[in-house]
Amino acid sequence: MPPREPSLRERALRLLAGREHSRAELRTKLLAHARKRAAHAAAEAAAPGHWGSGWEGDPFGDAAPPAASPSPEDLGGVDADALAAEVDEVLDWLQAQRYQSDERFIESRLNSRASRLGLTRIRQELARHGVELDQDTARTLRQSEVDRAREVWRKRFGQPPTDLRERARQMRFLAARGFSGEVVRQVLAGDVEQHD
Repeated sequence: MPPREPSLRERALRLLAGREHSRAELRTKLLAHARKRAAHAAAEAAAPGHWGSGWEGDPFGDAAPPAASPSPEDLGGVDADALAAEVDEVLDWLQAQRYQSDERFIESRLNSRASRLGLTRIRQELARHGVELDQDTARTLRQSEVDRAREVWRKRFGQPPTDLRERARQMRFLAARGFSGEVVRQVLAGDVEQHD
């Protein structure tokens, strides 16, 4: 007997046990899981049972499964809106129990990424997860951006560029990590040391 598919709630708790998730990210994953479960249930319902009337061409139940498994759109009569409502209900329960919190997700992301990334890149990453920074946090990150960029630059390069080619390389490196052009110029011009 194949193992039982985990419920949406079990699936969500397993995902959250691994790391924090934003509500939007968790919703996407749970919807995919719900669709997969519904498609699997539809395929099970369409396949002849082990004890059913297997005499219609497969007396011993050894026939191969149907050639085409149901598509995600064909969910055996299960409404996509019903699946979304079921997922939203699970998400509401998770938030009520404080198992999932967008604020905690943002805090977790900032703790792991802010020391290496600029404000632009942090905002982009959070937007991919369906959340955004509040103004106070953005202001705090903006105020520390020069110091963070200098530390990232120091760990990677440690010495000022010796020619234009090296300067461009260092600028691209910092810009790719989401630091603003003004911050990059300050770090490479040595303006930061003058303020210390």
